[in-house]
Amino acid sequence: MSAGNSELQNQLKKAAATKAADYVKDGMIVGLGSGSTVRMLVDELGRRVQEGNLQFTGVSTSISTAEQARSLGIKIVDLDKVDAIDLTIDGADQVDSDFNGIKGGGGNLLWEKIVAVNSKKLIWVVDESKVVDQIGPFPLAVDVEPFGSGHVLKQFSTAGFSPVVRIGNDGQLFKTDSNNIILDLHLHEIDDPGKLAETLTNTVGVIEHGLFLGMVNEVVVGKQAGPEILVNSKKR
Repeated sequence: MSAGNSELQNQLKKAAATKAADYVKDGMIVGLGSGSTVRMLVDELGRRVQEGNLQFTGVSTSISTAEQARSLGIKIVDLDKVDAIDLTIDGADQVDSDFNGIKGGGGNLLWEKIVAVNSKKLIWVVDESKVVDQIGPFPLAVDVEPFGSGHVLKQFSTAGFSPVVRIGNDGQLFKTDSNNIILDLHLHEIDDPGKLAETLTNTVGVIEHGLFLGMVNEVVVGKQAGPEILVNSKKR
């Protein structure tokens, strides 16, 4: 991506993140997702908190988001300290017209999914490059127990999933906040997301996968003409 396109993408992300912040109201319990767009969202929410215009309690999907939120004066509590989450706002790596998504590019898919399923409403905030006709070109992250993970890798290779063990930016084996590893599946296209999800879930050693199928209520999409809101009519 060129510098110009990258700058435009960040502008679209910021506009969408600012729009998504409007969903958060006083007194809410809010799930805060992970990733670059959510960082912008948390910055905006922190600004509103600091200016005295907003008070809410956050539940974080990652250690890094929790640290950022606390540094901005946002109250963060553990998920088990709340009965339910009013609203979760998160990013997505890809989302299609059926509101199926791929998440896990940042490696936080397990905590993200746990928070999502305990939320009354789920909002994703993305730039327009993340909206696709069919999910699949983005590598699908699978959270795997380290013990015996080589055998899971072999199973996925045999199945034609083209798995790659994720390595972090430091050149070392990537570890999640739960100390698991990530296998990225290079599938290119996913014709039957439901069947694939079932296959992955039934693979012993798999903790969770990055297919989030039909879970999201609304998607805030950053576009050059301004943020657009896509509503999943099946979740209203």
